[in-house]
Amino acid sequence: MKTLVTSIFAASVVLAGLACAQAEERTSIRIGLTVSSTGPYAVASQSGERGIGIWVDDVNSRGGIELDGKKYPVELVKRDDRSDKQLVSRVYESLITEEKIDALIAPFSSTLVGVAAPIVESRGGFMVSWAGSSDQLFQQGYKNIVSVTAQASQIPVTSIALAEKVGVKKLAVISVDEPFPASAAAAAKGMAEKAGMEVVLFEKYPKGTKDFAVLLQKAQAAGADGFYSSSYDGDLIVMLRQMREREIEFPYTYMLYGSSPAVIEAGADADYIFSHTQFDANVDWPVTDGLTTKAFLAAYDKLNPNAAYPADFQTALAYGAGAILEKSIATANSVEPEKLKQAALDISGKTVIVSGKFEIDDTGFQHGMTPIVLQKQPEGLKIVAPEEIKTADPIYPIPAWTAR
Repeated sequence: MKTLVTSIFAASVVLAGLACAQAEERTSIRIGLTVSSTGPYAVASQSGERGIGIWVDDVNSRGGIELDGKKYPVELVKRDDRSDKQLVSRVYESLITEEKIDALIAPFSSTLVGVAAPIVESRGGFMVSWAGSSDQLFQQGYKNIVSVTAQASQIPVTSIALAEKVGVKKLAVISVDEPFPASAAAAAKGMAEKAGMEVVLFEKYPKGTKDFAVLLQKAQAAGADGFYSSSYDGDLIVMLRQMREREIEFPYTYMLYGSSPAVIEAGADADYIFSHTQFDANVDWPVTDGLTTKAFLAAYDKLNPNAAYPADFQTALAYGAGAILEKSIATANSVEPEKLKQAALDISGKTVIVSGKFEIDDTGFQHGMTPIVLQKQPEGLKIVAPEEIKTADPIYPIPAWTAR
């Protein structure tokens, strides 16, 4: 009898162990992220969310990501950050320590990425950033964070080269006092001075500013023939309206987010403005991983038939974050942070996604993306630089308000 009882007990232990193993057996690859439902980052964040949705739909339609010889579907674990730094800190902590995610996609904006990054690093995570463009993010010694977006110091390269080409002599540079816009503005100032332009105004304004009349008048009084605003779309809409109301005009007016849907919807105020993008439907980079431009746009329309806005560069960059994360996991055959970082370095310089070349250094800093300059012309948004992919010549000088 004792032997029978012992055998039954041993069998029950084995069965319990098997049940436990089955319960813990991997069924998906869990990717954590936050999206802003409200606040100043909501529109851009939700545009990025749609891009991530395209990636998840595509990768899962192919059976998922291969890990240890088996494919697993991607499971998104999404939380709302409401554009709030304190909430980002709590949520990313929870995603890693409680949700036990396998890897992370960063929130929108350098401000929020700057909050998430130390949490991810200290808790042993791996994160791909699609909108953390501030150079300072990659000067903190983080080991397991990589970027798929052009960094702030890289973004002005094309637009300042264009300003020099068309003949701008005196440039006014302003920015909102936040990490990414301020970094981009500082880089623009340095490049302009190196190109021989005189920077007649260089100022930051506080977040939440509603009246830009004094800044605009100072730029005009300084004799600027070029105006360079590194600001988010809400500020740009107000700036443009106040420029028109006061008939303040600059032959070369560049606004970083001037091609965003919200600014375009401002109508004639946004005509002839030069702006930045990292994705355009007319550009077909030689994609090695993920969807091509045509397939990406078709997927966007299929999954978002009622979207208020078309796919933009935020959508493409967030999609690209997923594509790079997928290739890193497959290359590493692991979700361990250190192995994912090494895999990202291994594919660096050899990988092209829908928004351009993926090329990082040891810090995760992105060097490969080519900034594109758009101009809103009468026929619509046109690529005016760089030369090799342009779809129209720049209209310069910008017509006076009374001539539009």
